[in-house]
Amino acid sequence: MVEKIVELFVGLFGGFQSLPFGKEIIVFIISLMPILELRGGLIAASILELDPIRSYIISVIGNIIPVPFILWFINSILELMRKGKRSRKVALWLDGKVEKHKSQIEKYGFWGLVFFVGIPLPGTGAWTGCLIAAVLEMDRKKAFLAAMIGIFIASIIMMIISFGLLKFIF
Repeated sequence: MVEKIVELFVGLFGGFQSLPFGKEIIVFIISLMPILELRGGLIAASILELDPIRSYIISVIGNIIPVPFILWFINSILELMRKGKRSRKVALWLDGKVEKHKSQIEKYGFWGLVFFVGIPLPGTGAWTGCLIAAVLEMDRKKAFLAAMIGIFIASIIMMIISFGLLKFIF
């Protein structure tokens, strides 16, 4: 399913391909996006037939950029969103996501956040992990470090999956 969504976004951003570094821009944008994150970026890079190492670096950077903003500002943003008529639904949806996953991070703390971000399953990743960490008021520096470790774990797993690196290992 993720592949279909990534293909859709690759198509939507297809106009960038005519630019110098256009394919890399597409991978970067997809890696910045919630839900898709670096998983989507690396799948897009594979679809676009980009170099794996360059794709890895672009995807990791794209996934890291939102992390500090989420950790430091999401609580204030959610507070404002809960007051708005239209944004309230989105805020409540995000609150629901936090409630659904917070026990995993609360129970294991730092390492819970590392593995929540690092295991590339639907609903996990840096965006959701940092949202939960912020709402739980985890120490931001520790949460940032946990998210970074998780991103690197997820990126290695996704490199193996997206670029079929297993065939070179075995």
